[in-house]
Amino acid sequence: MNKPSIYGLTLDQLVDWLGQRGHKKSRATRVWEWLYRSRVTAFSEMTDVHPSCLELLEEHFAIVTLEEHTKQESIDGTVKFLFRLADGNLIETVLMRHKFGLSVCVTTQVGCNIGCSFCASGLLKKSRDLTAAEIVEQVMQVQLHLDRRGQDERVSHLVVMGIGEPFDNYDNMANFIRVIKDHKGLAIGPRHITVSTSGLANKIIEFADSDLNTNLAISLHAPNNELRTRIMKINKAIPIEKLMEAIDYYLEKTKRRITLEYILLKDVNDQREHALELAELVGDRRSLANVNLIPYNPVDEHSQYQRSSKETITAFYDTLKKQGISVSVRLEHGTDIDAACGQLRSKQIKKAQ
Repeated sequence: MNKPSIYGLTLDQLVDWLGQRGHKKSRATRVWEWLYRSRVTAFSEMTDVHPSCLELLEEHFAIVTLEEHTKQESIDGTVKFLFRLADGNLIETVLMRHKFGLSVCVTTQVGCNIGCSFCASGLLKKSRDLTAAEIVEQVMQVQLHLDRRGQDERVSHLVVMGIGEPFDNYDNMANFIRVIKDHKGLAIGPRHITVSTSGLANKIIEFADSDLNTNLAISLHAPNNELRTRIMKINKAIPIEKLMEAIDYYLEKTKRRITLEYILLKDVNDQREHALELAELVGDRRSLANVNLIPYNPVDEHSQYQRSSKETITAFYDTLKKQGISVSVRLEHGTDIDAACGQLRSKQIKKAQ
């Protein structure tokens, strides 16, 4: 049986686990620093930790459990990793370069059950949730990739927007964030972390009440129920009215801005009337909401959808602006490789079949 990765423990959990076995807090803190500051990949490299502690950790935990299966590098510096999990499943992780730093997009599930009709991630249904350790290790593997290049670069930002619905794996996602933002470890600040959800209203409320304090993005993609249900089946269970109630709770509780993500699909949701309806939906929330327009990356299996033209995107943007809506257009990364989330994984699995 495979041993679990130690990356799944928060510092408090590691302190408790070792404490119950006769090791003091300072020893646990030292182990933690070796993991996240020195970034060792074997317990034997923790040279100043007591041998009895290392033997105990070696008996119960692994450090590295992911294997790099495929890696694609774009001319713009984007790197897409396909990792093989201990059970043989494949997941995607993406490193992106921005003016403000290096961002990693992590996956939270093997496959996805949300079923957005335009998305490559949902081509293969969810087979299981990732553990907190498997999510943390994606970031660690990318950081180790950077370390090997010897340029003293570090992951500074995180987006939880890869394959899967993060709020459908809420507890593991939350533990992942607690590990990643711990100031004694990677110390990625909560304002540099964004979690995206397709709109699980009850979990948005739970997130608002939590201690995570990260940024929140909502995958909206349509301004009315009829259209959103057509392209996102989750809207049948959680219509826009219920979603907006949860968003209002989040805004009132946290006083933090949210991002409303909107993929533009040619002749589907990209017309002027859609922009006006979207502006009306945002309404009085405009001071705490930013609409992020996303150019669509076509997926072979979803040939009914095409990318909106630059002129259409500009017109949609201008219409929102004139209505007083804060709006941006997402900068694209990795357009010369398998840019759509889930695309690389889907292709590799098909090759193996």
